[in-house]
Amino acid sequence: MAAIVWWLITVVVVVVHSASARPIVLNWEVKYKFRWPDCKEGVVMAINDQFPGPTINAVSGDTVIIYLTNKLSTEGVVIHWHGIRQNGTPWADGAAGVTQCAISPGETYTYNFTVDKPGTHFYHGHYGMQRSAGLYGMMIVRSPEERLRYDGEFNLLLSDWWHQSVHAQELALSSKPMRWIGEPQSLLINGRGQFNCSQAAYFSEGGGLRQCTFKENDECAPETLRVEPNKVYRLRIASTTNLASLNLAVEGHKLEVVEADGNYVAPFTVDDIDIYSGETYSVLLRTHSFSSKKHFISVGVRGRKPNTTQALTILNYADASDSDRPTNPPPVTPRWDDYYRSKSFSKKIFAAEGYTPPPKKSDDQLILLNTQNLIDGYTKWAINNVSLSVPVTPYLGSIRYGLNKHELKSPAKRFVKDYDILKPPVNPNTVKGTGLYTFPSGIVVDVILQNANVLKGKNSEIHPWHLHGHDFWVLGYGEGRFRPGVDEKTYNLRNPPLRNTVALYPFGWTALRFVTDNPGVWFFHCHIEPHLGMGMGVVFAEGVDQILKMDIPDEALTCGSTMKLLMNRGRR
Repeated sequence: MAAIVWWLITVVVVVVHSASARPIVLNWEVKYKFRWPDCKEGVVMAINDQFPGPTINAVSGDTVIIYLTNKLSTEGVVIHWHGIRQNGTPWADGAAGVTQCAISPGETYTYNFTVDKPGTHFYHGHYGMQRSAGLYGMMIVRSPEERLRYDGEFNLLLSDWWHQSVHAQELALSSKPMRWIGEPQSLLINGRGQFNCSQAAYFSEGGGLRQCTFKENDECAPETLRVEPNKVYRLRIASTTNLASLNLAVEGHKLEVVEADGNYVAPFTVDDIDIYSGETYSVLLRTHSFSSKKHFISVGVRGRKPNTTQALTILNYADASDSDRPTNPPPVTPRWDDYYRSKSFSKKIFAAEGYTPPPKKSDDQLILLNTQNLIDGYTKWAINNVSLSVPVTPYLGSIRYGLNKHELKSPAKRFVKDYDILKPPVNPNTVKGTGLYTFPSGIVVDVILQNANVLKGKNSEIHPWHLHGHDFWVLGYGEGRFRPGVDEKTYNLRNPPLRNTVALYPFGWTALRFVTDNPGVWFFHCHIEPHLGMGMGVVFAEGVDQILKMDIPDEALTCGSTMKLLMNRGRR
């Protein structure tokens, strides 16, 4: 009965809120703060002194207005609303150098946009490596007509954590030779992790990590998810990791996957889920009939040889004593390089019934070859032999006012047919560029992401790619080099999932399709922070004729050539 009452109350709140549709107005200040995210003191980027930042709870159709004040003393800041399409408000997307200028220290910028899409989303910094510094939080957008039925829900925001500052990391990655930042020291669940100890150490034999001990109100003490028996709980999971691909499991429980990147999927049940940086999921967890046990929730590293201890938190049944320990060890994270297992999970994801399938044919095809390269001895990533370098003046402003046309030339849409993706590049050198591809409004575009070997040795990495301003259909995955005219025949055109982030697996390709129905300038990039910072991204401009008519707020363009233009206009 309690479950039914809980759900009815939720529905009433949603309907009343939707009918009133009042704006959600927030005043935020971004500051550096000392915190203990993994039981070791470090500096985090906090919003209103909170780390992670405050959770935004909204209903589809709400207008969100955030007055963001930069209280950092020496650097700019922006925030990207990951999963929100920003239809009609591209300047609110929060991508520095693409849709807006960074907000200078002491200044306030107004983000004003409509959350048109329900689902599990999050927000994060999109300037330098500020996401790695902890600038992130959950954003939950509910639907007035929620199709899922459950008794309660929990948010799990997953991240990785380094003890080295992000400024030191940025310097290391841009040095010659590059100094790799290494694997994270800790994994965090809702901003909490444990370094150099483990909650489950008492299960290990012959040494290993010591057992973690916590004092009351310790910032690094794991949150406990308290549940009742014979109930259904929705776990909303988002990964904002800087580097790590992750796997999540709940000891003794199955997980039913029902949502991916804010879109319902055909439900399927698994023991655990892989989740890459930039992805979100909802899973339903059904509790057992007994009420006095505790179970580990584990998060471990996938896709890279791990050197980081699992993050653990506790699923605590109602009658379990706070002093009790789980009776079983946490699930073992699958082997990091079991890519067959990772691909099998991705290939289980299909759109739920009722979703519109993709158009049967595309109007344009763009093949993007991912390679690791050099520029004057500096290690870079490149797309079609162009390493992305975002200009000082945001693309959106340059296009709107007809500025910097030399920066806005599109690279050739060509695929290097004879490139051997299985070996290091014969010619490792690349060039910098703005990586801007222009499309007219209302066409169907296929993008094929092609992976390749790295600069040295025999290796190819996972790259989770995220598209701003859109969802896309994931048409399929393949091994080896994409074969135009052949591999298109394998596409799933019946029920492919809608996503905004998708994995590109080692030595393979991933195909996606989207419609250019959102005039603006949109980032498309690897969501691994070091890879983007080293050039792994492109930019899509669509509906340029409509961008030329946009009434872009001046505060979005107070840098570079647009700042000079606005200043001159103000003198007249």
